[in-house]
Amino acid sequence: MDINSIKTPCYVCEEELLENNLKLLDYVQKESGAKIILALKGFAMWSTFPLVSKYLKGCTSSGLHEAKLAREEFCKYNPHAEVHTYSPAFKEEDIDEIARISDHIVFNAPNQLFKFKERVKEINPHAELSLRINPEVSSSPKDIYNPCGIYSRLGTTLANFDESVLEHVDGLNFHALCEQNVDALEEVLVAFEEKFSKYFKGLKYINFGGGHHITKKGYDVEKLIRLIKEFKAKYDVEVYLEPGEAVGWQTGFLIATVLDVFENGMSVAILDTSAEAHMPDTLAMPYRADVRGSGEAGEKKYTYRFGRNTCLAGDIMGDYSFDAPLKIGDKVIFEDQIHYTFVKNTTFNGIKLPSLAIYRKDGSLDVVKEFDYTDYRGRLS
Repeated sequence: MDINSIKTPCYVCEEELLENNLKLLDYVQKESGAKIILALKGFAMWSTFPLVSKYLKGCTSSGLHEAKLAREEFCKYNPHAEVHTYSPAFKEEDIDEIARISDHIVFNAPNQLFKFKERVKEINPHAELSLRINPEVSSSPKDIYNPCGIYSRLGTTLANFDESVLEHVDGLNFHALCEQNVDALEEVLVAFEEKFSKYFKGLKYINFGGGHHITKKGYDVEKLIRLIKEFKAKYDVEVYLEPGEAVGWQTGFLIATVLDVFENGMSVAILDTSAEAHMPDTLAMPYRADVRGSGEAGEKKYTYRFGRNTCLAGDIMGDYSFDAPLKIGDKVIFEDQIHYTFVKNTTFNGIKLPSLAIYRKDGSLDVVKEFDYTDYRGRLS
């Protein structure tokens, strides 16, 4: 890949790396009997759906627009793909269309299910209904990403469970993980079974949610397969997994250009990308994105603080060191920026959104989307 020829800023998804992840997820499906569906909240690069749809069984969405994308762009390539839709609370104005385009609708609380179940079934008699459960156990590394934290709005706890929902639901869902290994899932399953297994009889499926870091090096794939097979055999249900970051994990980068370099107590480099607008999780998590060829501050001879030319003082990517001094026009590559980035990015300050590109297996670079002023203007009035 000719890095210097890429017009920046640009997210580049590497097709071969993406397919490697998909093959591993498909291995889990085949060995365990589970169905794995793509969580669009973590990876929604629909230009890759011709490839993704060959391996995964459908998509899970967090509302109407994601559900429409799944139906229009994923099911185009796999007519048998499933569309699952969940929301902490559905809006009256959305529920009819959601019912028409969804195969599974997941309600957050019993009152939402009772409010909409008849309407959904009238519009789509084949839609399967589910209730999201909060098992109240999670080892999520940050509170902001913990669905089972104190006073959580996500899912129904045992204290709030209404047994009368059972005659109306086909399955139960839980989601308690955030980029975690299978041991965390095992801990959640113990609590989930202790509290809710008495309600499993007659259900078609249990959805284990997302946050399974299956494609990360060191993940115990064989233990996951064993847990799923044991659960399926024990309760005679189908099992779903709905990872997002595991699909896009380590499949590409965000490339930027150095616009200026100056001194203010330390060397500062201004780039044409932004932590606030283009890599929001680096500030929300927070975490320090890896930069290709760099070291920690002071580790190598030349250290720079990376920032963007926005008005936000804290729009800082971090401090990075290099063997050689940076020059205006140099390219900087932020690794692993294909999940939870462009699905969350913004046009803050009117800065341009990074282009989207796919580095194909044949060695070509396919720029599938470029953004301009109209994208900024179009979301305002």
